Amino acid sequence: MSTPTDQDLFTIAGRQYASRLIMGSSRYPNPQIMLEALEASGTGLVTVSIRRLNLSDRSAPSILDYIERERYDLLPNTAGCYTARDAVFTAQMAREALETDFIKVEVIGEEDTLFPDVEHTLKACAELVKDGFKVFPYVNDDLVTCRKLEDMGCVAVMPLASPIGSGMGIRNPYNLQIIREKISIPMIIDAGLGTASDAALAMELGADGVLLNSAVSGAHDPVAMAAAMRMAVEAGRLARKAGRIPTRLYAKASSPTNGVMPSIATERS
Repeated sequence: MSTPTDQDLFTIAGRQYASRLIMGSSRYPNPQIMLEALEASGTGLVTVSIRRLNLSDRSAPSILDYIERERYDLLPNTAGCYTARDAVFTAQMAREALETDFIKVEVIGEEDTLFPDVEHTLKACAELVKDGFKVFPYVNDDLVTCRKLEDMGCVAVMPLASPIGSGMGIRNPYNLQIIREKISIPMIIDAGLGTASDAALAMELGADGVLLNSAVSGAHDPVAMAAAMRMAVEAGRLARKAGRIPTRLYAKASSPTNGVMPSIATERS
């Protein structure tokens, strides 16, 4: 695996990471497979759902017992919240329990699609930024919303590629390209990626990073998929920097034609 140079490290909220892949920690077959997948992914930042943790009884088994805090930074999230008030309370609970000011804000507005509630997301993020949190909001692929989040002081925006857990990949690449061009904070593609080619495309479109959970934890072989996602993110990032050739409607010979000997058919005609 290649090692990023200092100029290519993923810098976000004042911290630097060698990997641009953020990994989730839920729905793995067992904790050991989760740990092996995190190792294979090369990630340095792991999301945890605060509302799914038993913080009142620290003696009870918890996913936090397995994740090495010396090795991985935690990005707690407010998954399961449906109002700004719930999201703010969950974030405050996370900061006290996990001693981090990182928070991924999720405020769900619709059950079947799990699309975010824009009004409550904006409200929760504004309050949390004022309270000193480093806010990573999960949002629709909407430029106006992303600009408002940037203006209020969020450290990144996390637009969805498609519905959470759908594996449908990137449904609207044009919106993501526009967001990347119009904002200055990092854009992390969150939700809907299903396989390595989706992650590579996200990076080719200009994403600064991707967040994955279901695509890895739900794979037939989560550890192998985590390794594939790691390579895909690196390949997509490198391809973006290298610059692809222009697309054309017709063929263009890859070899020069000047000085080429005439074909037999041409000589006989």
